[in-house]
Amino acid sequence: MFADLDDADLVVRARDGEDVEAFAELVHRHRDRAYRVALRITRHPGDAEDVAQEALVRAWRSLPGFRGDARFSTWLYRIVTNLALNRVERRPRVADVELPDTAVRSDDPAARTEDAERLTAALAALEQLSPDQRACYVLREIEGLSYEELAEVLETSVPAVKSRLFRARQELTAALARYDAVGREEAGT
Repeated sequence: MFADLDDADLVVRARDGEDVEAFAELVHRHRDRAYRVALRITRHPGDAEDVAQEALVRAWRSLPGFRGDARFSTWLYRIVTNLALNRVERRPRVADVELPDTAVRSDDPAARTEDAERLTAALAALEQLSPDQRACYVLREIEGLSYEELAEVLETSVPAVKSRLFRARQELTAALARYDAVGREEAGT
C-alpha cells in the first residue's frame, strides 16, 4: 500500500495524526536501524530496545512539529542518539553484547576463533570510547551518515564531528594494534 511512497510522503500523511498506518510504515522501515544504533551506543540489548521504542514514541508525538528540513531518518537518528547517550550516562559500564555467529565468516576453525577474538577486541575498544565518540563512529562508519548529517544528529558542527571521528579512529586503531601485538607475542613471532 505504501511501497510507492517515500518517507517524506509518509510523514505528510502521518503528521496530522489521522493516518496512523503511514506512521506504522515509517516504523516498519526504520525500527531495526533505530535498534542497531541504540545497541551500538548503549552496548546492552535491553537498553537498546527501550531506547528504540522510546525514540519511536517520541517521534510519533513530535511528528506534528517535524518541519521536514532533514530526512525523517536523520531526525529519528537524533532522537535515538540523544536517548542512547542519556542512557549510557546513567549507566556508564554495561555488560558485553553476545557476538552473533555471522560476525565471523570463515569455515576454518582456527581462523574463526582468531576472527572472533579480534572482533571481541574491537568491540571492547569501541566500548572504551567516550559516548560522543562512539555515537559519532557508529553513525558514520556503521550506519553511513554523512558529516553534515552527523553534525545535525549530534547537534554540533562538522569540524567537531571530524575531530571526534579522528580521535575515535585513533583510539580504535591503537587498541587493535595492541591486541595484534599481544597476539604475535603469544604466537612467538
